Amino acid sequence: MLTSARLAVFLLACLLLLSGCTSKSAPPPVQRPLDITVVRVEQKDVPIYGDWVATLDGYVNANIQPQVSGYLVKQDYREGSYVHEGDVLFEIDPRPFQAALDQAKGQVAQARGQLAQAQAQLALSKINVQRNTPLAQARAIAQSQLDTDIQSQAQNEALIKTHQATIQAGEAAVELAELNLGFTKVRSLVSGIAGIATTQIGNLVSQSTLLTTVSQVDPIRAYFPISEQEYLRVAGKSRATPPLQLTLSNGEIYAHPGRIAFTNRQVEQQTGTIRVVGVFANPGNILRPGQFGRIRAMTALRKDALLVPQSAVNELQGRYQVATVATNNKVAIHTVKLAERVGEMWIVESGLNAGDQVVSEGIAKVRDGMTVNPKLRE
Repeated sequence: MLTSARLAVFLLACLLLLSGCTSKSAPPPVQRPLDITVVRVEQKDVPIYGDWVATLDGYVNANIQPQVSGYLVKQDYREGSYVHEGDVLFEIDPRPFQAALDQAKGQVAQARGQLAQAQAQLALSKINVQRNTPLAQARAIAQSQLDTDIQSQAQNEALIKTHQATIQAGEAAVELAELNLGFTKVRSLVSGIAGIATTQIGNLVSQSTLLTTVSQVDPIRAYFPISEQEYLRVAGKSRATPPLQLTLSNGEIYAHPGRIAFTNRQVEQQTGTIRVVGVFANPGNILRPGQFGRIRAMTALRKDALLVPQSAVNELQGRYQVATVATNNKVAIHTVKLAERVGEMWIVESGLNAGDQVVSEGIAKVRDGMTVNPKLRE
């Protein structure tokens, strides 16, 4: 029993000793500085680009309408094909116009016959006047007969002038009839792509009927609106206009760069934009009117611009902040003023200097005055 009692006392003493040891607090672990990635503020010349939505349209869009009325009897072109200036696209029934031409020619021939007859009568009246003038002076014939011959000569001269005027009017009528007969063949006024016919064979057409549209698409125009601020940025700065890059709706960049043809005369008050017209070469007529694309062009060149990654900028209530790390590894929070965004970078107008080390990622984890362990990202 004594041995058991001693053993119990020994165990109790051990438990008390262990309890005393665990009651003492362990020393806090030493915190290592936070590992962060930093980049240097880069300074270089940066081109500024603008991007705009563009609509393509023909360089020339000619509405094909007949110049005479009649029944459409033939279509001479294939819809969607390339046609040349002067090609016959449609034909109108020529028979009424051929008849009008024949009638006008007949009237001219009739007037010429009447003119010849009047000229013969004038020649006869002149002979009578020349013969009877000395006879009347010699009182061999009555003076009234000579007066009649003189009056007849004057009437024939006037009749000749009338017939000559009739011939001139008839020749004009022939020319007009020939024009109208020629207009029965409706021709293309420009070279380009001919659209779908808007009327059918056998329809009665007039001068107001739209038959089809022919678009000159090489070169082709691109219309796009730019803001008033962008316009003022580039207007008058240089006579050389920047080349235009066209991105098609499938994401491909068009192989041929374009140029600015002209700018519209006014700014649209409702949108605050001004319309610009670009021109692109279009070999093979790949581009067509009505297509959409995106125009990209350089609008400015910022000299010695300061650049930081977008991930290094934190926005707080409309203010932009950047965390820098000094040589003593201390963090400082700076409020910066930003300009344009270039790719994945921001242009900083004020608040930083070239070569400053900024926290590229995890700016929300650092605080002003915090000591960190920076790792430079090249």
